[in-house]
Amino acid sequence: MSFRLADAIFWVAVACCSIAQVAILRSVVISPARVAEAAGSTSPARRLAEIVWAVLPGVALAALFVFTWRAMHTAYAVANAVSLLR
Repeated sequence: MSFRLADAIFWVAVACCSIAQVAILRSVVISPARVAEAAGSTSPARRLAEIVWAVLPGVALAALFVFTWRAMHTAYAVANAVSLLR
């Protein structure tokens, strides 16, 4: 697979995951607020726990993207160095 194709796939994956994470955060922050208005109030501890559990996968995914980016570019640099030595 060419490096440009791998890079394009990486950025498409980043965009899709970012959109999904924003949708998850939006649903956690906005939807319970609407339900709480209709049914009473939700405890602040529960709201905080919901938000934390929605943010944690996003943080883990961001770390995964950083490590993937570094691995892709290290592999590309090594491949270029090897091809220059030939």
